[in-house]
Parts: sequence; C-alpha cells; structure tokens
Amino acid sequence: MAAPVCVARIGAAHGVRGAVRLWTFTEDPLAVKDYGPLMTKDGARQFEVTHAREAKDHLVVTLKGVATRDDAERLNGLELYVPRDRLPDTDDGEYYHTDLIGLAAVTTSEQPLGKVIAIHNFGAGDIIEIAPPQGATMLLPFTNAVVPTVDLDGGRVVIDLPQEIDGDDPSAA
Repeated sequence: MAAPVCVARIGAAHGVRGAVRLWTFTEDPLAVKDYGPLMTKDGARQFEVTHAREAKDHLVVTLKGVATRDDAERLNGLELYVPRDRLPDTDDGEYYHTDLIGLAAVTTSEQPLGKVIAIHNFGAGDIIEIAPPQGATMLLPFTNAVVPTVDLDGGRVVIDLPQEIDGDDPSAA
C-alpha cells in the first residue's frame, strides 16, 4: 500500500447526533468524500463520510457508525489519512508534502545540507524544514527562489541559500 497522506483532522462535535467539524487539507474540501474510507495513520480505524456540508472554515460531516455526541467527542483531534495512490496527480510545480519528506537537500553547488523533514504553513506561505546531520534544523521559505529544483525521481531538492535573512542583525551577536 502507498504511504498514507493526511487529508483531514476531526474537530469538536457538532450538535447531538454525532456530527463532527472536519478541517480538510485538500484543495477542494468536499473531495474527502471521493477518496473512499478515511483511516487513522496506522490503518486500525476507518471512517466513511456519509454526509458533508460546508461551514465557515471547515466541513460539518457525519461518519458512518458515529451516532451520538459522545461518540463524536471521542474523535476530536484525530487525523484522517488515505493512501497516496487514491489522490489525484499533481500539476507541474505542485507537490504533496509526503512526496517531499525524506528527500535529500543539497545546495546549488551540490553540497549536502541534510534531509527534508517537514513542510509547514503558519499562514504566510510554505516553509521547508531541513535537518542537517548535526545541529539545528533550518526553516526556509518554500519558494522557487530558495528551492529552484525539486527532483522527485532523483530524490532531492536543490536549495539556493539566502545570503541574509530578514530580521538577522549581525551586530547583535
């Protein structure tokens, strides 16, 4: 089976009949209904979305077998996954985070930097996190200027390290 991809996270219960708030990580929030059963990362539990409607910044969904508010409350915070091969192909320049995790990171002069361990988005754009063999991880903007090459087949990303980072004050050291 292909590596699982996190497509949603269950939030608080909604109402008294077992509905839950669902935050999706898909381009089209309602697409989670099209991927088949959603499962926990370990695959031990599966959930089928029986009904979904859009709310302000999330979906309100009912899941097969979840009939009471107590049942729904026990699911709060649970991340839901689907196998990677159930997701649509990406366009050029688009990537699933799971495809990037574990890639080698090298500089434009082919010097090894480490491995990609995460992609974050704190609201101002994607950030790529690279773990060197030793020392602190690097957080860099995941932009075409900083990451000019993503070579999935070659198993690497090329990083053009910025000369200075806004906010750095060399005289404060």
